[in-house]
Amino acid sequence: MTRVAYKYAFHHLEEPFHLEYGGLIPNPVIAHHTYGTLNENRDNVILICHALTANSDADDWWHGLFGEGDIFDWDKWFIICANNLGSPYGTSSPKHKMPNGEERYGMDFPFFTLRDTAKLHLKLLEHFGIQNVQLLIGGSCGGNIAQEIAYEWGGRIKNMVLLCCSAMETPWTVAIHESQRIVLKSDPTFFDKNETAGQAGLKACRGVALPFYRTHPSFVLRQKEIDLNKVRDFRAATYINYQGDKFVKRFDAHCYYHLLMALDTHNMGRGRDSIEQALSSIKANTVVIGFDSDILIPKIEQQFLAKHIPNAEYLEIKTLFGHDAFLIEHDDIRKCIRKKIDI
Repeated sequence: MTRVAYKYAFHHLEEPFHLEYGGLIPNPVIAHHTYGTLNENRDNVILICHALTANSDADDWWHGLFGEGDIFDWDKWFIICANNLGSPYGTSSPKHKMPNGEERYGMDFPFFTLRDTAKLHLKLLEHFGIQNVQLLIGGSCGGNIAQEIAYEWGGRIKNMVLLCCSAMETPWTVAIHESQRIVLKSDPTFFDKNETAGQAGLKACRGVALPFYRTHPSFVLRQKEIDLNKVRDFRAATYINYQGDKFVKRFDAHCYYHLLMALDTHNMGRGRDSIEQALSSIKANTVVIGFDSDILIPKIEQQFLAKHIPNAEYLEIKTLFGHDAFLIEHDDIRKCIRKKIDI
């Protein structure tokens, strides 16, 4: 299948963006991809929320769900994916220049939450004049953002799909994130204000995180040694180093630190009566998908979401690939979505 025709653009807000905890971004910008054409009623909309280190080009990392007659059919739907706040892929982030225009924000970028990211996404929908969304979908961090959007927009979100996410960030994942932040700050260049700051720490972070995204069986399947006499340069070690080097080339240490901090703020109950009350106010017809081998955000978290979102159904996919399965198991994801949602 040929690659989807898309538009990549930047929306500049004319007014300052006030953050949940008092910070301010004076001239915010939202990078975004769109696929397809917005209809006259402006209601043929699919909104995709991307994961922690992904970007707004959803056809790049979810290509298996794009195409004629598929979930993301660009001939039928107007598909939007906005780059997350704090990400290095175009939206306002630590990579951008400070208001004085002389140096990048770096670690001086204002503290923000995932709720801020959700509200910035809604600013983009307002820019397009969109009042209703046919499908809101997100996996992992994107699923957390989607929950906040569904809470804010109520009945204007018709359908929602949440994959491998939770109602709040758990102590388990916060601990994993803090371990990575410690690694980042141990790099003596981390607090420098330039593009290469913290790159050694960033590579190490990737090495720390990757095993949590996969599973023991998946590493045995892909990285098993054939040479019984090998005592160094193991395939698994080479793989971790390779992925670390790739990550350094495409990401930014200051952005990663701030994104981890924002991810830890996810809590649907914050400032509300309770997590359960917040979830109970979501109106969307919802599919919650868990993966049986996910050790990062185990299926018990998705089962909790499905229990407390009124019109939700929990569906489970068996896989060797753990948390990353939401980027891999396209056929099973498609089947789960279409079991409850007509799309």
